Amino acid sequence: MPVTSEAASTWTGSLMEGSGTVAFSSSHLGTFPINWKARSEGSDTTTTPEELIAAAHASCFSMALSHALAENGTPPERVNTTASVTFKPGVGITGSHLNVNATVPNLTPEAFQEIANGAKTGCPVSQALSGIDITLEATLA
Repeated sequence: MPVTSEAASTWTGSLMEGSGTVAFSSSHLGTFPINWKARSEGSDTTTTPEELIAAAHASCFSMALSHALAENGTPPERVNTTASVTFKPGVGITGSHLNVNATVPNLTPEAFQEIANGAKTGCPVSQALSGIDITLEATLA
């Protein structure tokens, strides 16, 4: 059965001077501020669309990798993934870099690389982001 997740955003003012919020409507986890300055210059107090995409990509990839490892007969003890999504003003989103470190007993680094690359390709968020460059750095703990 399909599941639909929902978020909502409100914006007031122009792009450069305005601001807004984004809210997780499905989970009710909260409402967070957004603005152009954070998006174009970075911020440690205001989120951006790219940070939200990075969260989606990191969590989706971790799930896809965990599933692929279990299907291989080598379920992970732990998977830590960071996704870094790059935004260039005037150009747009240019890439997502996945950096994963996992604890997987009885698996060679070569096999881990192969499974991680397959998870990168098979991850639904990676598929949704197919218009940008997606890179992967995968290591075993």
